[in-house]
Amino acid sequence: MFRAGPWAWLTDAGIVVALAALNSALVTLSEQTPQLDALWGNTTAGYVAGTLLALTLFARRYVPFTVLMLLTLSGLAGDYLHVLVWGTASLGIAAGAYSVGRYLPLTRSLAGLASAVAVNIAATALSPAQATAGGGEPWWINQAFYLGWILASWWVGRLVRMRSFHMVELATRAERLERARDAHTRAVLAEERSRIARELHDVVAHHVSVMTVQATAGRRVIERSPDRARQTLVEIEETGRQAMSEMRRIVDVLRTAEGDGADADRGPQPGLAGLDELVQQIRDTGTPVELRVEGTAAELAPGLDLTLYRVVQESLTNVLKHAGREARTAVSVRFGAQAVEVSVTDEGGGGPREGASPRAGDEPGHGLVGMRERVALYGGELDAGPRSGGGFEVSARLPLPHRG
Repeated sequence: MFRAGPWAWLTDAGIVVALAALNSALVTLSEQTPQLDALWGNTTAGYVAGTLLALTLFARRYVPFTVLMLLTLSGLAGDYLHVLVWGTASLGIAAGAYSVGRYLPLTRSLAGLASAVAVNIAATALSPAQATAGGGEPWWINQAFYLGWILASWWVGRLVRMRSFHMVELATRAERLERARDAHTRAVLAEERSRIARELHDVVAHHVSVMTVQATAGRRVIERSPDRARQTLVEIEETGRQAMSEMRRIVDVLRTAEGDGADADRGPQPGLAGLDELVQQIRDTGTPVELRVEGTAAELAPGLDLTLYRVVQESLTNVLKHAGREARTAVSVRFGAQAVEVSVTDEGGGGPREGASPRAGDEPGHGLVGMRERVALYGGELDAGPRSGGGFEVSARLPLPHRG
């Protein structure tokens, strides 16, 4: 059942007041016109009946066909009882026909329209007002007027109903697309977190292996070279701290990621030291790439080193996919006292390669989502977006851990 909101009630109240006032004005006018007073002389009943009939329009959204029939038959009954209610009934019939088209399904709406037309034809033909006030004009004029009035109002109601359903469908479709987009983003994040967890697992395994070798070496030299054994213990402590730091990051990732059961890649993980080789691979495709390194290179934790490398790798991949092979690209690495910054900037080139899609900021891809996830894992910041002069820029800043 239709549920009317506060604005609908206000609209109906305005219609009721307007029709009641119109009918009262017509009753007053008929009282001053002898010919009309002879036909509708019961003026007191006209005021009351017109107002009561107008009140039925409050139900037009719930029982529109009933309201339409009541208005049509009340006009006919009023003619026989010498009570003028057509001020309410005439425009009320239009409101009722509109409501039949607006609030009923198509089959019931067509049936209601056909019934209303038939009843209105009969009521107009049987009304004593037709013979008394006709003035010799053709009988079909009133018929055509009221039938056109009903059909036009019904058709407007159908158009409003169809548009309303269309808007609801668009809203539902937009909601489904939003849910699909959120699901896609979550899937990308879960996949990337699993990948990060596997890579950090290899880093931690490497640290543990190094600690085992160092402990073995320290045990062998502790008696003949205490200083060397002491240095070995210091190295084991530093390696252990790095392993614990990486282990905490693995736990943070696995708290929100689902295991996919895939086998981890056991090969050595790359870092900033591999940027020369990565840039050369991109140059081999025909893309001009410039690599700049500023500042004094610091010794980075393997996980941090891997994250910086992945940011550059994903950014260069996006250049090939979206900007094209002719896009001039600059890769910059800046070592500071407290942070390491990397940036990849392209000038836009001649457009994407054949079959590649243009950059879009609305659809979250694996590249940017993965980079943000990696950088956030180490407490860093990543910015990505189009440049004012053309092209695209990705920059990341990751803080260096305090040693102590």
